[in-house]
Amino acid sequence: MKKNLHNPVFFDEIISRINHLNKNSQPRWGKMNVSQMMRHCNQVLQVPLRKIELPQINLLFSAIGIITKWEIQVLNNGIPRNMPTFRKLIINFECDFDEEKESLLKTLDEYLLCFQNKNLPDHHVLFGKMQSKDWGFLEYKHLHHHLKQFGV
Repeated sequence: MKKNLHNPVFFDEIISRINHLNKNSQPRWGKMNVSQMMRHCNQVLQVPLRKIELPQINLLFSAIGIITKWEIQVLNNGIPRNMPTFRKLIINFECDFDEEKESLLKTLDEYLLCFQNKNLPDHHVLFGKMQSKDWGFLEYKHLHHHLKQFGV
């Protein structure tokens, strides 16, 4: 079964895993600390909420993005470690753990409301045409990737 952020069981799983993080959670890979990771995940969730707009990319990257979306969905595999990301979504400054956790949980609630109101965008700069199920699947995969990075 493919896990999806729109399924209440898996949404609650993500919330529970976020609640298991603490200020001392250490990454298994990557450069971000736990507070930066939560800020990054928050910003990624703000893309479908239309609060963050990603820059247009060239045709080659667009093709790679569409293929990557297909591969993740068909093979149900994870997001590769240390995968390049949009500059706008890179967090390389200090963040407050409690503020970031509270903000991420609030944004998750906003995302769920956006889904329930059938207000998710039909396009993503990198992944191309998007349906509601694509958003739920890919947002779950992204959160899972980073929570696994911190051992929860």
